Amino acid sequence: MILEIRTYRLKPGTTDGFVRAMREEAVPLLEKAGIRVVDCGASLASEDGHEEAYLLRAFASLGEHQAQEEEFYGSDAWLRGPREAIVSRIESYHSVVIEVTEEAVQALRRG
Repeated sequence: MILEIRTYRLKPGTTDGFVRAMREEAVPLLEKAGIRVVDCGASLASEDGHEEAYLLRAFASLGEHQAQEEEFYGSDAWLRGPREAIVSRIESYHSVVIEVTEEAVQALRRG
């Protein structure tokens, strides 16, 4: 399994709206597109006073990761859907992609 850990540095005062848009709008679209969302939410701690959030996604392979991302982020559903509500709140983001076991992915799932 491939696990993508994406962190977002958010613009001040936007955490609640970002998390709401992510959970209520973006995650359902990601899952409909076949992208496995493991978890997302606000960081429990801020770095140097910045508001931050995260998104964890799992993929079967690096190739699947690349193909599914390209397809999703180029889709009308994303571009005409929650894209602006998400992107407008992001100051910057960073992703790390690592290899993990299915058990590790399951352990990270919330609920």
